[in-house]
Amino acid sequence: MTPAHDGAGLTEAEAARRLQAVGPNALPRMERRGLFRIIAETLREPMFFLLLAAAFLYLVLGDLLEGLFLVGGAVVTVGLVILQENRSERTLAALNRLAQPMARAIRDGAERLIPARDLVPGDVILVGEGERAPADALLIGGDVLRVDESAMTGESSPVAKRPATSGEAFGEDTAAGEEVSPFVFSGSMVVRGQGVAEVARTGASSALGRIGGSLRAITQEQTPLQKTAGRLAAIAGVFAIGFCIVVAVAYGLLRSDWVGGGLFGLTLAIGLIPEEFPMTLAVFLALGAWRMAKQHVLVRRSAAIEALGGATVLCVDKTGTLTENRMQVACLWTPEAVVEVAPDRPVGDGPALELLRCGVLASAVRPVDPMDRAVHRLMARSRPDWSPARAGEPDRIWPLRPQMMAVVQLWDAGGEGQVAVAKGAPEAVWRLCRLGEAAVAALQATVEQLAERGLRLLAVAEARPPGPFPDEPQDVVFQFRGLIGFLDPVRPEVPAAVREAHAAGIKVIMITGDHPTTALAIARAAGLDGSDGALTGPELSVLTRSELAERLLRVRVCARITPEQKLLIVETLKAEGEIVAMTGDGVNDAPALKAAHIGVAMGRRGTDVAREASDMVLLDDSFASIVAGVRLGRRTFANLRSALIYITAVHVPIAGLALAPIAFGLPPLLYPMHVMLLELATDPICALVFEGEPSDAQAMARPPRPPSDAIFAGPQLRLALLQGVVVLAGVLGLYVWALQHYPEAQARGAGLIALVLSNVSLALSEVVSGRRGLFAARRTAFWLVALTIGAILVLVFVVPVLTAIFRVQTPAPDLLAIALATTAVAVGLASALRARLGLVAARRAM
Repeated sequence: MTPAHDGAGLTEAEAARRLQAVGPNALPRMERRGLFRIIAETLREPMFFLLLAAAFLYLVLGDLLEGLFLVGGAVVTVGLVILQENRSERTLAALNRLAQPMARAIRDGAERLIPARDLVPGDVILVGEGERAPADALLIGGDVLRVDESAMTGESSPVAKRPATSGEAFGEDTAAGEEVSPFVFSGSMVVRGQGVAEVARTGASSALGRIGGSLRAITQEQTPLQKTAGRLAAIAGVFAIGFCIVVAVAYGLLRSDWVGGGLFGLTLAIGLIPEEFPMTLAVFLALGAWRMAKQHVLVRRSAAIEALGGATVLCVDKTGTLTENRMQVACLWTPEAVVEVAPDRPVGDGPALELLRCGVLASAVRPVDPMDRAVHRLMARSRPDWSPARAGEPDRIWPLRPQMMAVVQLWDAGGEGQVAVAKGAPEAVWRLCRLGEAAVAALQATVEQLAERGLRLLAVAEARPPGPFPDEPQDVVFQFRGLIGFLDPVRPEVPAAVREAHAAGIKVIMITGDHPTTALAIARAAGLDGSDGALTGPELSVLTRSELAERLLRVRVCARITPEQKLLIVETLKAEGEIVAMTGDGVNDAPALKAAHIGVAMGRRGTDVAREASDMVLLDDSFASIVAGVRLGRRTFANLRSALIYITAVHVPIAGLALAPIAFGLPPLLYPMHVMLLELATDPICALVFEGEPSDAQAMARPPRPPSDAIFAGPQLRLALLQGVVVLAGVLGLYVWALQHYPEAQARGAGLIALVLSNVSLALSEVVSGRRGLFAARRTAFWLVALTIGAILVLVFVVPVLTAIFRVQTPAPDLLAIALATTAVAVGLASALRARLGLVAARRAM
């Protein structure tokens, strides 16, 4: 018996009062930075302030051109970061433009369409086929509903919702996933039936709200690369600034030129601080995000690209990730034969086709239920010329009811009278057929055998009474036709992607709320190892953290897992030192997605909450794109390591050439404008040349790098310092010699040419020593950058204004030849050092 209700619903005044008390029924959206905040964060970079300080000193000294040149350089330096960050924010804003959910509520005795956030406990709402439940509610009237709770539980098969009996109400432990219950949860989809429900929980107390609370409590960690780059930049920055203050003070004391000491100190600081570290990281990851976008993968947190390359564990949600989240008929069982249904193949004549025909007649004419739609699709493929819609609507329909968990539809059979078909739970259909205990026992054994394959089973029966059909189907003896087995098929690309992940040394763990038998069947089809069985939610609930960590070393399938347990699994793996990637599409996946190092949500079938909690969104829901992301992440790490070696190497001669002439009592070789030119040349070289290097062919044939493997450690630092010292020695020797034989401006010009060409040649030698030849088809980026830098260098020497700003003159022909020869010798020695230290081989072995 359903609880009494007058159907009038709340008054507007009472609803407003309750809404004020409980707050809106909405989950907090992820914070999105505005353009001004992005600019403010970027302008806090130390390099920006150093350039502005140098420009200010030049303006104080009356050197307007030098000051304006440095201001322009500062703007260009930070412009790229601002542009890319703002582009990412605009993409996120477009993703968040989602329709406001609405609800059909009874207010003041009339049906009204109101925003779902305005619902309050006690509201009476109407729910029907194709609608999502706007709040947690108790079903108080109407049909037995078929509800898809996959967004909450990960289970693709709909469950039944019956009207509540007297005394039933939501409790603290009431949760989604029960096969039959009166509890409707926000976010679930009604696929069959119409009903009336009373809102019980909204806001933070609802199922969605509790997940939202879990999301707010999770602090998202920086990726290992972000931590390493930030630490390197901070250490180098503190050292550089402290050293430059000491040098500036010494310069002022020794030469009694405090303004010159300030300019010299700023020049040295600009040369020493490796501000390209964070900027190169931003550029690499931004270009990586662009490459991923071309493969229909939206990167919401660009640092996750590199982190995905180092992933050691991939936690995979079953429904919608490994599977298509689309039911299809996989088996037609009849007493005469068993027919395995192949994808895209029709069913031939015989008992199986007759079973399918009855299944269609027992399904909705315009189906919403995924199982009904699967039956219709198979019939259309098998008999395109036959459709129940041609006969119109059924004469009568008996929907699911608590006392009969089967649907019965009555059709006019023309001259043959009427035919009734039933489809539903096997036990309910067997009762309609009045089968004996022996027959039921034999059929139950068949059901269990088919269920071990992961099939969802519905029984089908038919009745053709000689006279008028009675009011209740139970008054007629039905004839049992057979069982229809449904399966949520594995995505076609999944097995190959899983094999590639295994070859790359990545452990793949499937986590689902489904039954262990179904989960293991799907795992076998996907290529996962199920030999250790499935770890179930009830088993997990009694394990300690250490015991769970031990089980996760072997188990690859977790079944009947709650959202809280998904989060616990992720946290346990992280505590064991694993780099965890988590994929999912449902609301129940959101806390684990946010807690993982890399959260990957599905774009087409994914819920709004899952997308907002993730780092990446697969717009085409392709599981293979995840593995492609791993490959791209490993490529990004290898190329970024080469770029950081290069950045450190070119900073050594810049800093040395700013300091050594002053220490030896010689005229300065580098002023702030020279350093800024060199810095601006470094960024595009790193972004376009190093980032564009292709992935190593063996990148996915090796295990992930250890989490402790820093991107820039002792071996890389030694190589960079040695290369930089070689270039420094060559250019400094050239400058000292040229000062003795040529004017200061020509000597400075020859030194600047040698230094610029050495930096460009170092980049070329690094990439040529890698995987491609000098004039490879995709080497265009390097030559474009080199020609651009060469053109700028020419302008510096031929445009009088620039010549004055840079304080240089065109070197004499013999001096220019000596500068070119010095460059060739220095770069040759640096390349020999790289080969000697074996860094190329080490880079490929990562």
